[in-house]
Amino acid sequence: MVAPKNSGNNTVDDAGNPLWRMAPSPHGPYWEDGQKLGYQDAGSWTLFKSTPVDRRKAAWLYAQFVVSKTVSLKKTHIGLTPIRDSDIRHASFTERAPKLGGLVEFYRSPDRVRWSPTGINVPDYPKLAQIWWQQIGDVNSGAFTPQQAMDRLASEMDQVMARMQAADEKAGTYGGCGPRLNKEMDSNEWLNKPGSPKAKVNEKPQGETVDYDELVKRWKDAG
Repeated sequence: MVAPKNSGNNTVDDAGNPLWRMAPSPHGPYWEDGQKLGYQDAGSWTLFKSTPVDRRKAAWLYAQFVVSKTVSLKKTHIGLTPIRDSDIRHASFTERAPKLGGLVEFYRSPDRVRWSPTGINVPDYPKLAQIWWQQIGDVNSGAFTPQQAMDRLASEMDQVMARMQAADEKAGTYGGCGPRLNKEMDSNEWLNKPGSPKAKVNEKPQGETVDYDELVKRWKDAG
């Protein structure tokens, strides 16, 4: 996205200025103020218990090195995925901001907190992922409507997670962190609970376009 024009990159002009702009994540009709608008995979470090202690200590030292200020700043300039506030506020990014299409202004503004980590991890991701990808494929092919696919997905995920729960309770398969399912109940009971999912609304309201220059100005003023 930011490589020089002479490298064959068509996303910048001859002066190296981006022909693209970083825009905020749009939201749909179910969104309310205070909810997140997107997420960034902040990532984490996993050190296996089975790894010899001396190697785990070395890995921990390496992890600290990678996220240290000087290394993190260099990584942010290369990957453009900041993990430190000090990185995005560094003078080098102030200088580079015009070449990054609003990225610096966004990450310096309060709007960035509307992006958040992904939240609680999905239990046994591989087992559940294969179920939802199947449903997505069936919707794309026209075999099922979105509602039919979501109903099937919910039913199949419940079945798989019930087996996970049983395995965890019986043999500690998930180290005590397996799913714990609620009893099935009518959707209205869930919808009437505080913080519940929302009942269906008009999902195709008239869209609204935000003036981009005004948006960037707001980011700058807030930052």
